[in-house]
Amino acid sequence: MGCLLSTRKDSGGNRRKPGSIGEVSVYVPGLRIPKPVDFAQSLGDYLSKNIVERLSALRTRIVVMASQEGPTITRTKRRSATQHGGSTLADLLHALEAYLPVLMGLVEDGSNLQYKVKFVWVNQEDDAEETAMSNAWYEVLSVLHLMATLLLSQANLLLLPRSSSDGNQPKVTEESIRTSVDIFLKAAGYLDCAVRHVLPQLPPELRRNLPVDLADGVLRALCLQALGQGVDIQLGVAIDSAKATIAVKRRLACEMVKYWQQAQDNIMNLPLANGWGEKHILFVKWKYVEAKAAAYYYHGLILDEGNTEKSHGMAVAALQAADEYFKESKKLCEVFNASPPLSRNPPLWGTMKYLSEKIPKDTLSKVRINRDLYSHERIMETAPTLPDFALALKPDEYQLPSVDPSWRTENIKEGQSGPNS
Repeated sequence: MGCLLSTRKDSGGNRRKPGSIGEVSVYVPGLRIPKPVDFAQSLGDYLSKNIVERLSALRTRIVVMASQEGPTITRTKRRSATQHGGSTLADLLHALEAYLPVLMGLVEDGSNLQYKVKFVWVNQEDDAEETAMSNAWYEVLSVLHLMATLLLSQANLLLLPRSSSDGNQPKVTEESIRTSVDIFLKAAGYLDCAVRHVLPQLPPELRRNLPVDLADGVLRALCLQALGQGVDIQLGVAIDSAKATIAVKRRLACEMVKYWQQAQDNIMNLPLANGWGEKHILFVKWKYVEAKAAAYYYHGLILDEGNTEKSHGMAVAALQAADEYFKESKKLCEVFNASPPLSRNPPLWGTMKYLSEKIPKDTLSKVRINRDLYSHERIMETAPTLPDFALALKPDEYQLPSVDPSWRTENIKEGQSGPNS
């Protein structure tokens, strides 16, 4: 049900890893790059010339664009203009969206055509440089993963503070903030569809041999990361809103902790390697600890509103935990940036700009006040448990596209045969 070929990383130079990727607000794994395939040789005996040529043209455009732009897309340069007047990210995404409905014709109703073409992609997080599989569902999975990766790259560009024309401090515009949440939900939708509707189409032996880039745990982690960063944006908006209560901010921060914890749980035991994979794990660790700093800070503020010694003691413990997690997050951030490919922090803004000022200041103040009021024994030495809230942010509902109408109008040649022919 589809042969497998993985090429080890020392076999060639297809995989190009940049030395530096610039500023990072959103982690974007290296782009998996498709390699050319000969549809005419594989499908010429089964499909009309027009269908074969259309598949070839659509995929060749993706191969060319991804090969040329892939190594630069993950760097944080402003989107480059193309001959079509759009951005590289948008053009490649549109090319993938145009290809997918035509590709779906190969897997419709369990067609044996799905086994006729050997699809090859260059990996980034796996130890194997490239993976080839004779199964069109592998191609569908790879396309969805690339679409999600491009959206995460787009979100990263939107969330990097930029200098304004009025000479003020670099900032992220309100429009970019709103747009980024929509992008995170859309990327999460692609990844959720990949996990729930595409992976199950692959036989167990092929699922076991997928590159780690496409492993169930990595896809789930990327989906949860997108949602976690979406909540981070929502928390930043709440911080800037005079109407948002501390309880609302605590809920958002606690939800953010759960998203990042689940993301970490999904990838910690996977063999992520080759720079990109190790950096991926470090990013999740950093953001998980950073989220805990935010959650314990707001939990501490609410506990401090209580009128008992116990609540005040718990508040101090929570704020001290917030301070410790904040310090740890800064160390993890440095480790992440120093891990190849090198990266750096953009200017602080949003949630962490606010909390980087408030956590140390409020913790010191509350600890001093409460220890003046109560004996040391009344101050808890361990942080109280964070409240458990249901996760509100969900991926967009994405469904695989219907088969392109050209499959209905073109005559499929007679003599389709099984996968072992």
